[in-house]
Amino acid sequence: MERNELPLVGNQAPDFEAEAVFDQEFIKVKLSEYIGKKYVILFFYPLDFTFVCPTEITAFSDRYAEFEELNTEILGVSVDSVFSHLAWVQTERKSGGLGDLNYPLISDVTKSISKSYGVLIPDQGIALRGLFIIDKEGIIQHSTINNLAIGRSVDETKRTLQALQYVQDNPDEVCPAGWKPGEKSMKPDPKLSKEYFSAV
Repeated sequence: MERNELPLVGNQAPDFEAEAVFDQEFIKVKLSEYIGKKYVILFFYPLDFTFVCPTEITAFSDRYAEFEELNTEILGVSVDSVFSHLAWVQTERKSGGLGDLNYPLISDVTKSISKSYGVLIPDQGIALRGLFIIDKEGIIQHSTINNLAIGRSVDETKRTLQALQYVQDNPDEVCPAGWKPGEKSMKPDPKLSKEYFSAV
């Protein structure tokens, strides 16, 4: 079975090393350097200087501290060059730019990262809006892929991350639909789950 035939969720996140822009400088980002240290939210977007993208990218940046509290790094990826990323970061928000971001924007000019995560649209050469939550062991625990016109929700990404961290800290429990921290979780057992259903 080829690597890309395996479902991504539940398997090791494809590693990569690439150039990125962070704090108006060019840096190298290697995914495996986060293993054992942090959770990672890796999200793909189609192109710099487009319309839906800046709303998502700045929304994640504005709430970066909330993810930092959850020991999570955010990484944005598109097929643009680092020079395009830099120009976009140096453009003010009111002019359709990003302004300074709190996390790196990765350049996937070779399109190899987008391809390995199954989000590349081959005939257009750009990525769908894929978002992956990778745990501290480097395993992909969540994936969501939107078509080009539909933006993603920072709230839902954070909620999913919190649910993942909760079940990893409480391996005998599962989180029901829409679960948020502080709400009742559920035991994955026919008898014990009645406890949850009787309480809701």
